[in-house]
Amino acid sequence: MSLIHLPSTSTAADVSRSLLEHGYAIVDELVPDELMDRIAAQMGPHVEATPFGQDAFVGKQTRRTGSMIARSEAARELVMNPLAIATAGQFLGHASTFQLHLTQIISVYPGSAAQPLHQDQLAWDFFPFPDDYHIQCNLLWAMTDYAEEMGATRIVPGSQYAGRGKTYTQADSLPAVMKRGSALFYTGKVFHGAGANVSDRLRQAINITYAVGWVRQEENQYLSCPMNIARTLPDDLLKVMGYQMGCFAMGYVRDFEDPMVVIREPQTRGVFGIDMVNKNARSDQSLTDVARHLHEASA
Repeated sequence: MSLIHLPSTSTAADVSRSLLEHGYAIVDELVPDELMDRIAAQMGPHVEATPFGQDAFVGKQTRRTGSMIARSEAARELVMNPLAIATAGQFLGHASTFQLHLTQIISVYPGSAAQPLHQDQLAWDFFPFPDDYHIQCNLLWAMTDYAEEMGATRIVPGSQYAGRGKTYTQADSLPAVMKRGSALFYTGKVFHGAGANVSDRLRQAINITYAVGWVRQEENQYLSCPMNIARTLPDDLLKVMGYQMGCFAMGYVRDFEDPMVVIREPQTRGVFGIDMVNKNARSDQSLTDVARHLHEASA
C-alpha cells in the first residue's frame, strides 16, 4: 500500500477533500528545484548554526531552523504559494481567518531514529479540540528527495478522527515518499512522525504550518521577523503572518485599531470601516458598544 499522490495541477478543493477523508495529501513537484536552491542557499548558514535536538521527540540527530520569513526571501514565496494559501483558506474556512503558525527547516541527519508518532495540534497544551474542528493545515515541503530509508515522514492514513487516546506503532504508518519540490499536506489531527534515517544522505523538509486565526502561533512571528524587515513586506504576507484581526476583537491594537496600523502609516478608516479620525474621543468606549454599533449599522 502507498500513500495518495495528487498532481501539481490539483485545486484547493481536491487537496481539502483528501485532507478531510484521509488526513493528508501529497502534491507532486509543486514548486521547481530553482526555488528550493534559493532557499537552501539563503538558509544554509543558519541550518549549520542550529544545534541538534536534546530529546528523542525533537531528534538528537535533527536540526530545526526557524525564522524563515526574516532569513530567506525565497521562503516567503513558499509561504504564499497559491495552492497552499488557497487550501488553508478553504480547509480552515470555518474560522474567521487563518494565520502562519510556524516556519522551520527540519534536517534529519543519517543515524537519526524514528520520531514518535503524534498529532501536531497537541502543541496547544493538549487541548481536546472536537474531532470535527480542524485547527491546522500543515505542509512539509521536500527540500531534498524524500525516500523511506532517508527518514521520510510517516503518516497513519485516516487517523485524524482517532482521538487523543489512540496510539500507533511505526508498523501502522506509511512513508511519504516524494521528489524534491513536492508537498505533503496534512491536518493537525493526523498521526505522523519523521522516519528513521538509515541512509548516508541528509533528509530536509520545510515545515510551513497554518492555523485558525484565533489561536496563539507556535513560532512568534512578531519577534522572529524584526520590525525593520516586516515593514518591507507586502500586505498579504503580513496578514498571513498575523498582522490582522484573528476574529472580532482578537488581536486589535491600542484603540481598537487594525494591527496593520503598526506597520503602515496611520489610516483614516479603522477596523470594519469604523471612523478612526475621532478615535481619541471614543478610546474609552467599550467593545460591547462597538459591537452594538456594528450590529445596528448592519441591521
